[in-house]
Amino acid sequence: MTTLRALHEDAHLLVFDKPAGLLCVPGRGDDKQDCLSARALARWPDALVVHRLDMSTSGLVMMARDARTQRALGDAFACREVHKRYEAIVDGAPDDNCDHDHDSQAWSLIDLPLMADWPRRPMQKTDPAGKPSLTRWRMLERLPHRGATRLLLEPKTGRTHQLRVHLAAIGNPILGDALYGDARVYHAAERLLLHASVLQLRHPVSGQALRFESAAPF
Repeated sequence: MTTLRALHEDAHLLVFDKPAGLLCVPGRGDDKQDCLSARALARWPDALVVHRLDMSTSGLVMMARDARTQRALGDAFACREVHKRYEAIVDGAPDDNCDHDHDSQAWSLIDLPLMADWPRRPMQKTDPAGKPSLTRWRMLERLPHRGATRLLLEPKTGRTHQLRVHLAAIGNPILGDALYGDARVYHAAERLLLHASVLQLRHPVSGQALRFESAAPF
């Protein structure tokens, strides 16, 4: 098991930069026991899971070190008091036929309800009967040599696979996505090109403003 290094460590919380391909919590089977939480527990026996990233997604993950902090952080995520940003490289070039987010003309908004696609679990799908789901996106860089675009993403809700489904739904799946891209999109990258790059929140105990950043490794 690879040794884990914390980007931030204090008496109440830990922040890690998870590599792509590593589970956040154990899966089923002996071959799925190596995960972020197991590596954290080996070094910090009090580490508690607060939130997760998909195995294929890299980037910032926070863990608590006591039950009270775990509850406080869980509530902060549920109440959208944790500001999150991601970077992704997507197929093609998104237009802004999506609804505009009037907070800033530089951002566009994807407003598509999501629900589980039960016959194809664990996949999700857009559906008018699904849960409200909002994603803001802004173009960072055009990549014409790849027929792709680098985007900055802000999920305003926290649905399963939200960014992946929303981008596929507007015709711009994330490169390397085995679930929501076709074979060409999947083979366009060696991994899913999605990275959790920013976590910003108030410290659950001290109230101090915290901001953690991680550069996309692609």
